[in-house]
Amino acid sequence: MTVDADRALVVGVDYGTLSGRAVVVRVADGAELGSAVHEYRHAVMDRTLTAHADEPLPPDWALQVPADYVEVLKTAVPAALAQAGVEASDVVGIGIDFTSCTMVPTAADGTPLCEQERFAARPHAYVKLWKHHAAQEQADRITDLARERGESWLPRYGGRISSEWQFAKALQLLEEDPEVYEATEHWIEAADWIVWQLCGRYVRNACTLGYKGIYQDGRYPSQDFLAALNPGFTGFIDKLDGAPIAQLGEAAGTLTAEAAGWTGLPEGIAVAVGNVDAHVTAPAANAVEPGQMTLIMGTSTCHILSSDALAEVPGMCGVVDGGVVAGRWGYEAGQSGVGDIFAWFVSTGVPAAYSEAAAAKGQNLHEYLTDLASAQPIGAHGLVALDWHSGNRSTLVDHELSGLVLGQTLATRPEDIYRALLESTAFGTRTIIEAFLDSGVEVRELVVAGGLLKNRFLMQMYADVTRLPLSTIVSEQGPALGSAIHAAVAAGRYPDVPTAAAAMGGRVEAAYTPDPAASDAYDRLYAEYRTLYDYFGRGANEVMHRLKAIRREAHAAQGGATAPAAPELEPTEDIA
Repeated sequence: MTVDADRALVVGVDYGTLSGRAVVVRVADGAELGSAVHEYRHAVMDRTLTAHADEPLPPDWALQVPADYVEVLKTAVPAALAQAGVEASDVVGIGIDFTSCTMVPTAADGTPLCEQERFAARPHAYVKLWKHHAAQEQADRITDLARERGESWLPRYGGRISSEWQFAKALQLLEEDPEVYEATEHWIEAADWIVWQLCGRYVRNACTLGYKGIYQDGRYPSQDFLAALNPGFTGFIDKLDGAPIAQLGEAAGTLTAEAAGWTGLPEGIAVAVGNVDAHVTAPAANAVEPGQMTLIMGTSTCHILSSDALAEVPGMCGVVDGGVVAGRWGYEAGQSGVGDIFAWFVSTGVPAAYSEAAAAKGQNLHEYLTDLASAQPIGAHGLVALDWHSGNRSTLVDHELSGLVLGQTLATRPEDIYRALLESTAFGTRTIIEAFLDSGVEVRELVVAGGLLKNRFLMQMYADVTRLPLSTIVSEQGPALGSAIHAAVAAGRYPDVPTAAAAMGGRVEAAYTPDPAASDAYDRLYAEYRTLYDYFGRGANEVMHRLKAIRREAHAAQGGATAPAAPELEPTEDIA
């Protein structure tokens, strides 16, 4: 049955770190008619393997349960349809996005290995979430070998390979649990795995393949390169191959009867090729022109930029032909911790009196601390911080680095530290922008999406620190809207993603503009930030690496025992 243009709907599903969100969108104008969220039952397993008897995990691990992703389809999609009050028969397509690089080891038929009884207690059989950073040693070896051999693909990744990516995580799997590695017949990005569940076809998306899979100019690293890393790694490409590669906005297939039963959507509608949560957000903000850098700010920040020029930017996460939209080079950079850092501090560094004062004012702690911090003159706290609590993604690509706050005295207050942490993330973004500008890639506008948009003080700070106009996405559900836009293209309702973005996406241009006096004041703090950045991040002082090694050794000496569990961190989505 053909659906009229004015009634046609699409569904976008955004798989985040803690939950999945579905949104029902009108194809004609991008109006969001209904949405629903489903929190993952097992959340993030970073201390214990809660899916199997609370077995302790080593430091820097982050695992998930793939069945939680299917539950999003079964709960959030029907709930979004119900809230929208629309006829499911008017839906013509569905698209999804995922955190990345999030990897699923599966059998040949796509069954996750953790669902096999023999591997249920084996951590390596579970999903390795994007922020699983326990493969840093393997990432360093990949980088070092590529440099020694002069591999042509290394400059496309800013000169370093991340512990978050496909190859490092797989090499860790091989070296720490070879039996699970041997049983892994497909090593799949979660975006492609969930699309497989929807349409019954395993199709690889060009986005994650290029950015996270070291796939450049139509090929992977050579077999002899892999053999030099570890002889057992020689055949790794076989676990990645075996499925077609599709471009963003294409249809991977059509919705199966089983998936239609899960979601309440019509069987046979278009299923868009999978994508990354950050990359789909740029079209949702209608920010796909050269010079528009989209910042997706939440747990972490991803920096997405399209350009007509190919350049080698030190410390970037990758540059991929068609990685954001067809016909342009798509660049990615990022910060591994942003909202996570603020949430960590609020959960661990604020006295009870502050919680009581915030409650008395009807505020959460983020709002309360922001009000206190915003009343300070720039620099009055006497602090400078490094935003490396979850390592440094760009420009150093080193997850052995750690956070730092310098300048504390007995007069330092929680709001001082909170403001310094906010500033550190703005300084981290400025460092990334300068790396692009120094490499000849234009950045003229920041476009912000994500949960941190609601903090107006933080947004003005970013404009002041970077001296760039800052626009804001119209939608509060950027990734889900972006996935819906791709679904509309996959369903044939628009000829390409930029055309769909112009009709369905939107941003408030220059919602924040730099204050020159504030920019001058921040320049002084930024100079100190860069001094610390280079000192601790570029080899002058390896203390952060040594402390990580000491931590691992202490953990190993205790036989994997962990400290008593602390209260859960406040979800990033609630950060004001």
